[in-house]
Amino acid sequence: MGDVNEANKQVISQFRAQGGVVGGPFEGKHLLLLHTVGRRTGQKRVNPLVYAADGDGFLVCGSSRGAEKDPAWVGNVAAMSEVTIEVGERVLRAAPTVVTPASPEWERLYGIWSAYWPASAQYEARTSRKFPVVRLEPVVSGD
Repeated sequence: MGDVNEANKQVISQFRAQGGVVGGPFEGKHLLLLHTVGRRTGQKRVNPLVYAADGDGFLVCGSSRGAEKDPAWVGNVAAMSEVTIEVGERVLRAAPTVVTPASPEWERLYGIWSAYWPASAQYEARTSRKFPVVRLEPVVSGD
């Protein structure tokens, strides 16, 4: 787990230093930083995630690189009515919706995300688990 956390820290630093542009396996891909609060620990967390656009919303996926369990951030998001995301140099508030394979929307949304991130096929081969998709809808403030 330490390796993943260290790699995430490097991706987050590169993301912020380069206005949302990250190299390596993320070269040319859309990435966002998802801010959550641990539902058990209360600790603030930031996760770099590949996203695909769906209208005005952002789709991220709880693939966890094909691990047997959903990543912790999915449960944290499910417990939150609003999250913060960093997209490029913008910081936005967003309303999250966790879409599970039981939902009629899942196939369409997962199709959009997996078409954008073809590595998902490799992740799928590692597990029988179907990955939840989280739709992040920007919240327009009335300020």
